[in-house]
Amino acid sequence: MCREKEDNMPDVNGSFSGKARLQTAVSLTDVAGHELQVAEIRGSQHSNDPNWDKAELTYWGVADIINGNGTQKGYFDNERADGDRDCGTFEGKVTTVQGETTLEGTWQTTSGTGKFTGVKAGGTYKGRVTSPIDIEMTWEGHYELAASKAA
Repeated sequence: MCREKEDNMPDVNGSFSGKARLQTAVSLTDVAGHELQVAEIRGSQHSNDPNWDKAELTYWGVADIINGNGTQKGYFDNERADGDRDCGTFEGKVTTVQGETTLEGTWQTTSGTGKFTGVKAGGTYKGRVTSPIDIEMTWEGHYELAASKAA
């Protein structure tokens, strides 16, 4: 679950456009239209906050879908040009209406390296599948770097 915002945690928001590098689906026989989907998505973050802008995001997700609707959860890794990273988890719902699939859920960091060692961050995301291999997302949340907490 997403952490509540602490008073000194700055707000952050941005967007992400990504492409599926790997994806597969397995049809289950318990209920018509039931699939387990696994994907690796890669792309670039865009944000007005330099700590998140141009970070390269890779996420690995598993979706449990019945007739286009269900849940998703997985892991992410944001890597900056200098090699600093923040990693974490996400979970949410998948909804398909009239052929358009949308995603909505929460995310939170679990670890980081370099400047992001000890980072606390979390928030929400909303997205949509724009083609069989393309995803667009917007996200928002709060974060605190361990260095700023110590100051």
